[in-house]
Amino acid sequence: MARKDALLRLHERLISKRDALRKKLLREFERSQDSDVGLERGGDVCDAALDGESDELNTHIAELESRELKQIERAIQQIRTGRYGQCEMCDKSIPIERLKALPFTPLCINCQRLHEQEGGSSHDFEANWESAYEMEGRMSEKEFTIGDIDVRD
Repeated sequence: MARKDALLRLHERLISKRDALRKKLLREFERSQDSDVGLERGGDVCDAALDGESDELNTHIAELESRELKQIERAIQQIRTGRYGQCEMCDKSIPIERLKALPFTPLCINCQRLHEQEGGSSHDFEANWESAYEMEGRMSEKEFTIGDIDVRD
């Protein structure tokens, strides 16, 4: 029962983080659209260079946040299918302490080490993502209870 309670709390944490990332990415997207409406930025060459660097940095941050959002949405889907907390390489339970530290991890620590030693990256375990529209259609905002979580030991 303790594992189910911990998984339920992790689910709530994942939902909260997902919603916060969605809002942040939407604000960033809207801000970038507002600055690109065809208005020329004023200033000299230095200002233009700083604006370009700032835009590039914001793009990289948005890319990292988008990747994290995908991983979070994947973990939420795994909760719904009863696969959350199971290592994708060895199929053993991932310890709760690891999930607390990195709630969207698909691998136990031993398999993660092995994977990194073999030269793999965390991107190797990303799902094949269909369009955002199709993903949203599958992902309802249904509330979970402890009974909804299937725990495999």
